[in-house]
Amino acid sequence: MTDPSDDFYRMKRLPPYVIAEVNAMRAAARAGGEDIIDLGMGNPDLPPPEHVIEKLIEVTRKPDAHGYSQSKGIPGLRRAQANYYGRRFGVELNPETEVVVTMGSKEGLASLATAITAPGDVVLAPNPSYPIHTFGFIIAGATIRAVPTTPDEAYFESLERAMAFTVPRPSVLVVNYPSNPTAETVDLAFYERLVAFAKEQGLWILSDLAYSELYYDGNPTPSILQVKGGKDVAVEFTSLSKTYSMAGWRIGFAVGNAKLIAAMTRVKSYLDYGAFTPIQAAACAALNGPQDIVEKNRVLYHKRRDVLVDSFARAGWDIPSPRASMFAWAPLPPALAHLGSLEFSKQMLTEAKVAVAPGVGYGENGEGFVRIALVENEQRLRQAARNVKRYLASMGVNTPAQGAG
Repeated sequence: MTDPSDDFYRMKRLPPYVIAEVNAMRAAARAGGEDIIDLGMGNPDLPPPEHVIEKLIEVTRKPDAHGYSQSKGIPGLRRAQANYYGRRFGVELNPETEVVVTMGSKEGLASLATAITAPGDVVLAPNPSYPIHTFGFIIAGATIRAVPTTPDEAYFESLERAMAFTVPRPSVLVVNYPSNPTAETVDLAFYERLVAFAKEQGLWILSDLAYSELYYDGNPTPSILQVKGGKDVAVEFTSLSKTYSMAGWRIGFAVGNAKLIAAMTRVKSYLDYGAFTPIQAAACAALNGPQDIVEKNRVLYHKRRDVLVDSFARAGWDIPSPRASMFAWAPLPPALAHLGSLEFSKQMLTEAKVAVAPGVGYGENGEGFVRIALVENEQRLRQAARNVKRYLASMGVNTPAQGAG
């Protein structure tokens, strides 16, 4: 059936959202009463800190809190984010000129793409990647040239080729570490090399650091703005969604280069009046208040990671252990790789009652993988492993003799 929206120019540049197909199947199964273990969407299953909720309630009760807010964010929240960067990364930010509040990092990326992209511009974006990293720019009229996600020597070779052989020359590079979906990480030396490359080539860098606080094994994730001169070429996006379990609140930030922040702020002033003021006040409480939830969430996802990797391995499916983020990037079991990620995800849903996200939904280089979100508790993860073991056995895949639990 033809989608009537395909008549419009920008709709023709947006392919069907592959992940939505599996999401629709999951919703239908649950509506039919099936118990689906949902490891598909990165939707935190825990509440925000109690003091954040209390602040939301307190400010909501104020009669003057219900009018239009500020598009670029209330001053207190911009100061709170600047203070966070000072504490966490040792980076000094001017809250007036180098910080803007966004309605989640997705809206921020899309608004900046609208602000700085002309039709026909070429943007370098990772493949596989979170869809907004490419489609935010496609909607704005740009053309995407894909680069790898793996931060090795081949990555920089691909950047060199892209700059040498692409017409017009690329103007923007999108990076995302810890990566969604691949969970790859980088060190500060990588960013130092990247900033030097961007300055040499005249590139803007947009860094998505949404998973900054979900790192494991004692290796804190760096910010590109820690690099000397990083603010000359880079803007970085962060979010409260995962760090404070506030995904539905839609609060994020863009910080860094003042020229890019000014352009983004100007576009946003035409598009929105900012998030509801009580939500912004509560976000201040999250950033300025007790930070024990940050470590608590990190420990929780770390434990879930270990349970997932261990129990799925004993079920017959070896999954690399992610060093950061709330996702595992899992190669399809070799005996079932011929199915492709979409068909495998559908069978996982119908036969194992486990929802995962097909890798092809994150770009063609995601084929052969699925993304697994650590958004169910340890008991449910072990149940998922038992279901997977039965599914693999039904497909004739030899699984280890011991139980998956």
